[in-house]
Amino acid sequence: MAEALIRGLRRGATAAGTVAVAGAATLGYGLWERNQFTVRHESVPVLPPGVPDITVLHLSDIHMVPGQRAKAAWLRSLAELEPDLVVNTGDNLSHKEAVGPLIDALEPLLRFPGVYVPGSNCYFAPRPANPFKYFAGPSSNKEPAERVGLDWQTMHQLFGAAGWINLSNRSQSVPYGRLRLDFTGVDDPHLGYDVFAGWPRGSSTSSDAPHVKVALAHAPYQRVLDEFTDAGADIIFAGHTHGGQVCIPGYGALVSNCDLPTWRARGLTVWEHEGRTTPLNVSAGIGTSRFAPVRIACRPEAVLLRLTARR
Repeated sequence: MAEALIRGLRRGATAAGTVAVAGAATLGYGLWERNQFTVRHESVPVLPPGVPDITVLHLSDIHMVPGQRAKAAWLRSLAELEPDLVVNTGDNLSHKEAVGPLIDALEPLLRFPGVYVPGSNCYFAPRPANPFKYFAGPSSNKEPAERVGLDWQTMHQLFGAAGWINLSNRSQSVPYGRLRLDFTGVDDPHLGYDVFAGWPRGSSTSSDAPHVKVALAHAPYQRVLDEFTDAGADIIFAGHTHGGQVCIPGYGALVSNCDLPTWRARGLTVWEHEGRTTPLNVSAGIGTSRFAPVRIACRPEAVLLRLTARR
């Protein structure tokens, strides 16, 4: 009996050691993959016939922390893509001292026209938490008193000084050649800050002029996507999901951190509501929470979308 017990203990120790090695390898891979930045390319026919293409660079979930040199260098290099428009869907910060490094990394892109909406991690710093709770459902959207506020006001001022347009529960039209870009956006739905402002109001004949309706939200909750779609959005941009952040190869995301179906947690899909359809681009994001700094089977991304004319 003693020999059998010893053999059992040895088998248990071997199994535990194997699990520990596998866990360490997975963690090491996740730490490596978080800096394997990619650019996803998409083409979407949403413009009026005869209108030239527009290239849109979609950034989301940068989660900047001081000292992230690889991320900052990659962000600066994105200016080489020379987009016509930058769309930023929030969660830019992950540290109370991150505004300076963020603006430095984005400085080449701030020279291009841009629009943005904030996310919860523009307003509040992330908190240490059990990483396994992430897989139990959406993270808390409450605002306990102990949450650390971030300097989103300065970030907004610097974005605005560069000409980027704040679409937090706002709408605005921007002329682009012979086309009018009608933007609308909401403040972060994950915090319950969202109030749909509708579309910009123009003259009684403004709908006859060539235009495209572009909607932004940080967190792609279904109520917001339904509202945008019902209002006739031509395309919707969102982030928040991190693409699942930790995915299973061949299966995909386990969670979306909101009520969006997990198969939509990353990529270009078509949202449908009551007979209307709208292209929906959800970015897998660029960063991670600094308390869960890994990505597995879900590389960080920016998205370059070519908006083309409908046929």
